[in-house]
Amino acid sequence: MSQHKKKHIVVLTGAGMSAESGVKTFRDHDGLWEGHDVMQVASPEGFRKNPELVLDFYNQRRRQLKEVEPNQAHRDLAALEKDYKVTIITQNVDDLHERAGSTDVVHLHGELLKIRSTGNPNDIKTWTEDINLGDLCNEGYQLRPHIVWFGEDVPMIETAVKICYTADILIIIGTSMQVYPAASLINYVQPDTVIYYIDPRPAISNDGNLNVIAKSATEGMKALLTILKSDTI
Repeated sequence: MSQHKKKHIVVLTGAGMSAESGVKTFRDHDGLWEGHDVMQVASPEGFRKNPELVLDFYNQRRRQLKEVEPNQAHRDLAALEKDYKVTIITQNVDDLHERAGSTDVVHLHGELLKIRSTGNPNDIKTWTEDINLGDLCNEGYQLRPHIVWFGEDVPMIETAVKICYTADILIIIGTSMQVYPAASLINYVQPDTVIYYIDPRPAISNDGNLNVIAKSATEGMKALLTILKSDTI
């Protein structure tokens, strides 16, 4: 496997990656997220109108995160670091990649276990408990979840684009490829980059270097490990 030491695997993960751990996916087919319109709980406008609702919504997500564990697909990705340089770009706000042992994780949409000041976006801290109305930063501004809401910029997208340029192999797991700008990252790999797309209901099909594995995250990673071990790439 020595020749693999220099290969860079970039992994783009979405909600389907964490679903098998029991993390609820972003929204159901009716556009509601546990009974809420997503714009009520995941937009700056929603936060302005009803900050307590938004804080409570993310407090529940944070509590739930403490009750779940990384699944086998998380662990398989972490294990790839033995033979490859691996960078994970995730749309997920949980910490399951890190808990599984992955050491290079870029969170596009923020992190549930961090907070930031509403007055200073660079004032970010680790936070594992509830956020309440009246919890303030040192400058006196209300604290909010460190989450990228609808209508907000995705500050890590340029970093993610640069990472994709360097990929020898791109693995996409559990994302519909419908949420932008994350979905556009597939366009920034080199023409000869081998791409594997793992999803039980794939929104795209085999095409050139793109190989679809129509399985769940855990079953798809099991299949992909067999392919990588076969040394055919």
